[in-house]
This record gives sequence, structure tokens and C-alpha cells, in this order.
Amino acid sequence: MPAGLAEISAFTIFLGIAAIGFLFLLVSLVFGEIFEHLGADFDHDLDHGGPGIFSTRILSVFVTAFGGFGALATYYGLAPAPASGVGFASGVVFASIIYAFARFLWGQQATTEVRTADLVGQAARVVVAIPKGGLGQVRCRLGEELLDKIARSEDGEPIAENEIVRIERVLGEAVIVRRHSGVA
Repeated sequence: MPAGLAEISAFTIFLGIAAIGFLFLLVSLVFGEIFEHLGADFDHDLDHGGPGIFSTRILSVFVTAFGGFGALATYYGLAPAPASGVGFASGVVFASIIYAFARFLWGQQATTEVRTADLVGQAARVVVAIPKGGLGQVRCRLGEELLDKIARSEDGEPIAENEIVRIERVLGEAVIVRRHSGVA
């Protein structure tokens, strides 16, 4: 064995592992998921939307905790094998905490996506009168979102401002409406 390698202690190796994990963590925080940029998706079937257990950040936390706690264990006198066990257990604990927190944050996200199928059947109020054979504008509430859409009457007849209509179909950005007998 070369003379330089004989002097490297288990403590130094564990600190090197922690430094590499921390470096990957910093890079992934700045540049996002490293493996996604390389075209690889290791946890595609496991994540079902949201961060997966093989996320770069989760793995970086695991490696950093493994190295750091392994170094602490060797500093306090444990041999490399038991120190590796301490590092592994600590890495699993810290990676699990980060994973749970990331899943919590992912679950708190909201979407403003409105699908056209959600509009059909909704009641709306005419905000710009629809002239005979022409276009006007309607406003409807979909969840907490107020939507304004260009509208045309289904039968081609005029519909006055403030009348309540029902959305029958969606054609591109416009909706086809008819008078609604109920209250919105």
C-alpha cells in the first residue's frame, strides 16, 4: 500500500463522504435535480408526483448524514464497521425527515389549472351582452376561481347583460351558452 494511503484514517474517509454529500446537496439546491438534467429518472415509478425517495436532495442528505455521523462515531472510538452502522442509521433517519417534509410541502401546492370539461354545465352570468348571432362575455365561478370567457348563444338569439346562462360546450377559448332557468 502506498505510504500516503496508509495514513488516511476512517475519520478522514467519513468526513470525505460527508463533504461529497454536502457538495451534491448544494449543487442540487442551486441547479435542481441533477439527474433530471442528465435525462435519467431513477424514481419515476415510485414518486407518483412529488419528490421521490431517490431524489438527488434526499440522497445527498443521506450521504451527508452517513459521512458526518460515521466520522463522529469514529472520533468517539468506534471501529469503521460499527461507525458505518451508526452512519447508515443516521442517514436513514435524516433522509426520512427530509423526505416527509418535502412530501408535506408538495401536498400543499395548489393548481389553477382549469379543464374545459369542468366548465360544461356550469352556471354563468353574462357580463357583456351577447348580440343576435354575435359574441359577448360570461363570468362563472369554478371553485375559488372567477373565469371570464367569450360567449355565443346556442340558438343565436341575443342574451342581455346580467342574465344567468348555462355553459353547454367549449369551443377553443369561447363557450356556447343557453339561458338558464335556475339561480346561480
